[in-house]
Amino acid sequence: MAPCKKVLMLCGDYMEDYEAAVPFYALAAFGVAVNCVAPGKKPPGDACLTAVHEFLGHDLYTELPGHRFAVTADFAAAAASRYDALVVPGGRFVERLSVDPLAVSLVAAFAGETATRRRPVVVTCHSQLLLAAAGAMRGVRCTAFFSVRRVVELAGGRWVEPDPLGLCVADGSVLSAIGWPAHGEIIRELLRAMGARVAGGRGQAVLFLCADYVDDYEANVPFGALAGVGCRVEAACPTKRKGEACVTAIYDATPAAASDERRGHNFAVTTDWGDVDADRYACVVVPGGRAPELLATRGEAVALVREFAGKGKVVASIDQGHLLLAAAGLLDGRSCASGVATRVVAGLAGAASVRYGGAVADGKLVTAASWPDLAEFIAHIISLLGITVSF
Repeated sequence: MAPCKKVLMLCGDYMEDYEAAVPFYALAAFGVAVNCVAPGKKPPGDACLTAVHEFLGHDLYTELPGHRFAVTADFAAAAASRYDALVVPGGRFVERLSVDPLAVSLVAAFAGETATRRRPVVVTCHSQLLLAAAGAMRGVRCTAFFSVRRVVELAGGRWVEPDPLGLCVADGSVLSAIGWPAHGEIIRELLRAMGARVAGGRGQAVLFLCADYVDDYEANVPFGALAGVGCRVEAACPTKRKGEACVTAIYDATPAAASDERRGHNFAVTTDWGDVDADRYACVVVPGGRAPELLATRGEAVALVREFAGKGKVVASIDQGHLLLAAAGLLDGRSCASGVATRVVAGLAGAASVRYGGAVADGKLVTAASWPDLAEFIAHIISLLGITVSF
């Protein structure tokens, strides 16, 4: 069935990595088509280089290279009338777009006073600059990264402190946030503004098992998506306390089909390991990266995923997370999806069949090959949790 809603994402080189990836894969998991466009780039083949913005002990955030994010539609053919919402990630790319007449007019068509009908516009971190350039900020209650406050005020907007950092401010058709820490609220508000009916998520809790060098996308994208449909999402690590962070790793395919590794964002541990009780959760998610190499050596982590399965909970693993499932004996006789890294492991662990690529649900076991399969992976999880998103 064709998607009933379409969202336009305005992209460019050095847009914030999470602020593009989380809404892209989350909305796709909910059945929404997302077209990614960028001035000067065309599909197929063209991509934007994203940037990771994270505080690493300096006075200002550090910018690190992220992923190559594919352009999926032609910017020149983009028209507001064809879409139900606009998402503009943060990042330095909006500085150039703010003086691009075509980009500014496109934003104005969504949010400006002359729009025939108001469609939601999501602006995060620094992309409020583009809304100001379009003359659509006056009188609007808006939040952003702290340095953008003067831009909001000079453009006639009404500044709202981003407190807590997870705040998403909805004022008319404009949805604004400090950036990626607010993804749960951003997705919730965007779905509401698009007329979505979300059922089944409230009261359900999902636990993410992580450690240093967990895959950047595979942890944060489902974490934000599940929060967006009302789940309480928590993260635990057997070697870290609540409030500490796991460093994430970025794995991005090169033309040689290998994957280099780069540092990504930090992924916060939200609960102490000693406080984890499987009975409090409906699902456990094991992202990939190199983190499962540690988790598979920790008896308490192996026992925990085995306990989730034994109690009939949803167990979801992506990419190298399968190593922990194998250690817990959960792949024996099951169908699973795998990438190159874990195909041999899945076979040795007794998997009845191994699909290369994509995502598979076998009973309450969900597996996926890698982060490009996140939309399908998330869709299987929310289906097994009885969560529905309808328009």
